[in-house]
Amino acid sequence: MLFNSLAFALYLPLVFILYWSVFRKLRWQNMLVIAASYIFYGWWDWRFLVLIAVTTGCSFLSGIYIGKFST
Repeated sequence: MLFNSLAFALYLPLVFILYWSVFRKLRWQNMLVIAASYIFYGWWDWRFLVLIAVTTGCSFLSGIYIGKFST
């Protein structure tokens, strides 16, 4: 999916509306953004989903590690 495609022009408002429909539920908003990112990257080339999954996992684990040892 390219930024200048019709699919993206329809996808972005849908994700935007869904994001704000779960107002005040930060966990749901975060999961929606992650899912929307996976769909966006997967639409372009599904083989990149492994890369984004590894990146997501590393970022999540790094955040836990930093949170555990920060003062």
